[in-house]
Amino acid sequence: MQKVSFKTDLYIGQGATDRLLDFKDKQIFIVTDPFIVSSGMINAITEKIDKSNTYTIFSDIIPDPPIENVVAGIEVLNECDANLMIAIGGGSAIDAAKAMKFFGQKLGTVRAMPFIVIPTTSGTGSEVTSFSVITNKEKAIKYPLITDAILPDEAILDADLVKSVPPAITADTGMDVLTHALEAYVSTKANDYSDAMAEKVIQLVFTYLERAYKDGNDLEAREKMHNASCLAGMAFNITSLGLNHGIAHTAGAKFKIPHGRMNTLLLPHVISYNAGLTSDFGNNPDNRAAERYTAIAKLLKMPASNTRLGVRSLINAIKQLQKKLNMPTTLSECGVSRTDLNEHIAQIAEGALNDGCTATNPRTPTQTDVSAILEKMLA
Repeated sequence: MQKVSFKTDLYIGQGATDRLLDFKDKQIFIVTDPFIVSSGMINAITEKIDKSNTYTIFSDIIPDPPIENVVAGIEVLNECDANLMIAIGGGSAIDAAKAMKFFGQKLGTVRAMPFIVIPTTSGTGSEVTSFSVITNKEKAIKYPLITDAILPDEAILDADLVKSVPPAITADTGMDVLTHALEAYVSTKANDYSDAMAEKVIQLVFTYLERAYKDGNDLEAREKMHNASCLAGMAFNITSLGLNHGIAHTAGAKFKIPHGRMNTLLLPHVISYNAGLTSDFGNNPDNRAAERYTAIAKLLKMPASNTRLGVRSLINAIKQLQKKLNMPTTLSECGVSRTDLNEHIAQIAEGALNDGCTATNPRTPTQTDVSAILEKMLA
């Protein structure tokens, strides 16, 4: 038996931020990042806050938010005695806000309150998921926090807020969306509901990501990618993810590679591994993953008369998209040397096997498997 539920109310389309006008007489705690404030983007939000409300902005958020960042936010949250929480930004701001609310309530210092998320990138899908990732900087390890207690109550998806996202970040986050959908589709917990969303996401990414990358003002492409990000989040919130994210969490922290880019580097190699496409990993008796990847290739109208051709077609399409988005395809291109890999490979492999996302991967990896994948990614 599986439970499928969607707790988060979505406000979508142009002018979606008008939803904020409905709130009156609230003490609002806003979590965002320094760029949202310095760029003036925060004004698009605060101007929609009714004068009867008061608000406090916590913008001391850094990429891959560490535990210390969360603790600092909880202290400010306690001081302002908020009864409404809003997170605005990319994955880092949203993840930090989720952790602040969760741990603050666990400590008994923060009261229960509505939680609204306004994403300003199209990538994490965090506005509809029970996932948050917090970093231990000292150990260079990312810890997924997974609990329904951090599911946002509302998400506001306004494509106007992502028009200014630079091309490189558009590429990184957009490919993260594709990774979410593909991992959800081959997850051991996949079902008809998650499949429907994952299939739609994959079609949207291959249709609109390049357009959004080339022209940030293409509002149709921006809106479609914003929707794709959210749908992918809904899909993997049902199914969890897989080895791709399992490796990316630790490897991204060790090599300081942005999360979406790390996932993209991994994607062709993990697909090949899951499908048993190469003999490097021995025979894969379970052909389910290969069949599922082939179904995606057929959905995208690629050559797929058999599973081997279908999987190769999908991998080639992903590589072509990477090229169109001017993305690196090897760890070496990201500044990772042979010495760097040798130093961290064992710890990354161990971290990947212990990562909660890896549990739903269609193929059960060994430490040797993970190391082999990383070796293939170097050059």
